[in-house]
Amino acid sequence: MAGKQETKRENLKKRLISSARTLIEQQGQANLRARDIASQAGCALGGLYTVFADIDALILAVNAQTMQEMQEVLARETRETRDSEDAGPHVFRKLSLAYLHFAKNNQNLWSALFEHRLPDDVPAPEWHLDAQSSLIGFIAAPLAAAMPGASREDIWARARTLFAAIHGVIALSLENRFIGLSADELEKEVGSLADILATSLVVPPRNED
Repeated sequence: MAGKQETKRENLKKRLISSARTLIEQQGQANLRARDIASQAGCALGGLYTVFADIDALILAVNAQTMQEMQEVLARETRETRDSEDAGPHVFRKLSLAYLHFAKNNQNLWSALFEHRLPDDVPAPEWHLDAQSSLIGFIAAPLAAAMPGASREDIWARARTLFAAIHGVIALSLENRFIGLSADELEKEVGSLADILATSLVVPPRNED
């Protein structure tokens, strides 16, 4: 009996995540409502809370899927670059453009990663922080080769800087805010920015004296 109950609960969990993901894709995370998720999943509203503590936990589950898919895209790009002669600083261009294409093709899901905010007194789950670190790790790994002698702290700080710069240009442009670039300009400029960052954002090793 316990096994059947657990199977039912797991199936309901999958339906709820799928429903929330579909609704985010269609209308964005800001418009997500628990009642709509439950209705689309074919369960009562109370059923949602037998699986997830609250809607924040459900959104985190959807975001976890999105980050996993993004990691797979970036991992594939990294493998293809490593296995080709087009290595070195070019990996930053490849990763930046792959990130741009993912954001454009999954804009509402991608935006949900950055729009969602947990309450101030609720820490992000450890697995969620690990997933964020894994994304930055795609930049940190090749960056380490370009920064011989630099500390791990310097490498990861520079990786976060690189990510923030590329992400900022993409976010402003896709959300049509302030000085965002047009669709025609965006890909070219993201590639150019990645090239500039790859060749100039290198810090000298720390002086241990």
